[in-house]
Amino acid sequence: MFRLQGSKVLAVDMTGDAVKAKNGSMVAYDGQMAFKKLSGGGEGIRGMVTRRITGEQMTLMEVKGHGTCWFADRASEINLVGLQGDKLYVESSNLLATDAGLRTGTSFTGMRGASQGNGLFTTTIEGHGQAAIMSDGPAVVLRVSGQYPLTVDPGAYIAHQGNLRQSFQSGVTFRTFMGEGGGEAFQIRFEGDGVVYVQPSERNTIAGEV
Repeated sequence: MFRLQGSKVLAVDMTGDAVKAKNGSMVAYDGQMAFKKLSGGGEGIRGMVTRRITGEQMTLMEVKGHGTCWFADRASEINLVGLQGDKLYVESSNLLATDAGLRTGTSFTGMRGASQGNGLFTTTIEGHGQAAIMSDGPAVVLRVSGQYPLTVDPGAYIAHQGNLRQSFQSGVTFRTFMGEGGGEAFQIRFEGDGVVYVQPSERNTIAGEV
């Protein structure tokens, strides 16, 4: 159903089924399609509360029909992630599209969300199917195991999946350590067994120094 055309365009072939995608990300389609605007940031009452707390407006659309749709967003690199009943945690700004059958929700992320200025919640996706996530430059998939925990710059973090525990470290930041000043006030530490997706470019953050 999901396939890449190049690294920056997602093609979705549909035979009467549906896909959820970032609003405004469709660049072309053929065949017969119907479109419906969805509210993002989670489903149900908790999603409404989350949006009220964080002020996030993650707007999705549902596309359903027969034919092919092509999606892209600001020439971002697109990465396909397969889910087999597990859960994917992804920054809402990095989510492009999911199978309509996948469930979306929210997960509290504590200080990391506050340090990024992206709200206190991260989008969750779970079920069986495919998701397309975006990155500024080609994404790197880093493995985390019990023997090798991973520490990530919050501005480079995109998503993670697997049996991972997150903790947040404040203090000397990567940029400060390199003598460049400024930068993120927190680092994210992952422990357990899973993978973390990072991008080779940092989004803007508002934390500054502590």
